[in-house]
Amino acid sequence: MGHAPAAALPRVRIERELSLRAVLTGAMLGVVLTPSNVYAGLKIGWSFNMSIIALLVGFALWQGIAGRKKERPVWTLHESNINQTVASAAASIISGGLVAPIPAYTLLTGHQLDPVPMMAWVFSVSFLGIWIAWYLRPALLNDHDLKFPEGMATLETLQQIYHHGREAMSRIKVLCSAALLSGLVKWIDGFVWALPRWAPTPALERLTFTVDPSLLLIGFGGIIGIRVGLTLLFGAALAWGGLAPWLIDHALVVIAPNASGPQFAALVEWLLWPGVSLMVCATLTSLAVRLFRVSRRLPANALAHRAPRARIRFSPGPASGLLLSVALVVALQALLFGIDWWMALLSIPLAICLAVVAARVVGATGIAPIGAIGKLSQLGFGLIAPGQVAINLMSANTAGGAAGQSTDLMNDFKVGLAIGATPHKQLVAQCIGIFIGSVVGVLVYLMLIPDPQAMLLTEQWPAPAVATWKAVAQTLTVGLGALSSEIRWAILAGSAVGVLLGTLDSLLPQRVARWLPSTAALGLAFILPASIAMMMGFGAVLTWLVNCRWPSVTERFAITAAAGLIAGESITGVGASFWEMLRTL
Repeated sequence: MGHAPAAALPRVRIERELSLRAVLTGAMLGVVLTPSNVYAGLKIGWSFNMSIIALLVGFALWQGIAGRKKERPVWTLHESNINQTVASAAASIISGGLVAPIPAYTLLTGHQLDPVPMMAWVFSVSFLGIWIAWYLRPALLNDHDLKFPEGMATLETLQQIYHHGREAMSRIKVLCSAALLSGLVKWIDGFVWALPRWAPTPALERLTFTVDPSLLLIGFGGIIGIRVGLTLLFGAALAWGGLAPWLIDHALVVIAPNASGPQFAALVEWLLWPGVSLMVCATLTSLAVRLFRVSRRLPANALAHRAPRARIRFSPGPASGLLLSVALVVALQALLFGIDWWMALLSIPLAICLAVVAARVVGATGIAPIGAIGKLSQLGFGLIAPGQVAINLMSANTAGGAAGQSTDLMNDFKVGLAIGATPHKQLVAQCIGIFIGSVVGVLVYLMLIPDPQAMLLTEQWPAPAVATWKAVAQTLTVGLGALSSEIRWAILAGSAVGVLLGTLDSLLPQRVARWLPSTAALGLAFILPASIAMMMGFGAVLTWLVNCRWPSVTERFAITAAAGLIAGESITGVGASFWEMLRTL
């Protein structure tokens, strides 16, 4: 992608950056947007980057205020950047483990962390990722082979806002309208009357083939694209329409003859194994192939040419921050989970190495391999400390959480470099964001899931990321021998398909690879109820059809409308849970 952002963007009268109003705006948006990602992560295992929403809302808010005053206050370009940095850092806090290893740890051990220790843990692994990104910044930003597509998309939105203010206001109207519609539907479904979950036959209803009246799922379908959407539909038909009836007929899954309603909990205990093995093997294979291809693209003397610019200098301030983050992560592993300090210390170099890997992959492809990083960590600790659930999950959580926050900040640094932002001010904004996200995210998680043992891995809360981490930890703890022979064959088949598809997806030309099924979506379809996969697939097909007829409309408003649908339902759902909690006090 070619951009000349520094020259193209207009200069403003007052150059503010880390201003109080920029931080407060980002903090306010972080408080509002973080619950959306927690809700969506527990519902479907995916989250949404909130940078563009924060840019649009912040610009609309302050331009609206400016329009009613005689002296127009200037909402500067750099304040917009600080605003989105704080908000996106808060919303990306789920990479710290809230919707994957932390619930999986509770399911396997029965131990639920109290709110404050959980906040401290989520903050600590994210804080480590920030300092890793700080030291990676000189080397990666000076590498012209790393484009950071997600950061460039945020930069492009900044350009559009400051060149076409009316366009930004039009998008914010679409965002708010979609959020109000989605929130209204969720409110009616939760408080007025339960909207019908229609199924063609009772047999299909037992197999979870029902129509779920969720606009959030349609919104996510509009974002994921037609390839992922069709793969979800194919995967649901394969897993829940083909394999699930076979399991019931051969008594591999026993369901009472008079059972009514969706039998998700009973079936997913079997189906998650081929789905998880497919996703894990595909992501690890794809990651290995991408890293191999990236390394081969570098000339032999690349490091020599870049050495003067990429040299890491440990100045006292950042070095103190890195040492503090390391001490915090190691101490909390020992205090909260009973992990030996030397084993906890071993998680730090692994986290740094894998964060470097994740940052390079994100810079080259725009795809954050956080799932693959987590699985690599689990496999590593499974070999070092076999049979220990706490180490397998929470030490691996250190690597996944640090990599997630590191890649988020690297995208922000890419934007900052283009517009002349001050790196240490962006780092401060990121720290503020993860603090807000840790507090809000943990409170929302505990509010939504007060009893993980009873509520997770159910049709209401499928939590596919939790199922994946739990399954890998179980396998590494008890071994494949504890599973039935049929499940072992299913794992082998899923692994083989994952390796094949991951290899083809990485090696084939893009024009050919786009016709392959999405490995992430195919594996996910085995873990999500068919009703969720169908609604997301419907959203993807609907968006594709609109794009075929009105491409300019979808280019301008599709992502914005989808984000509104996601935010409206998730915020209303969190509000409904909060209301129910107050009623029971």
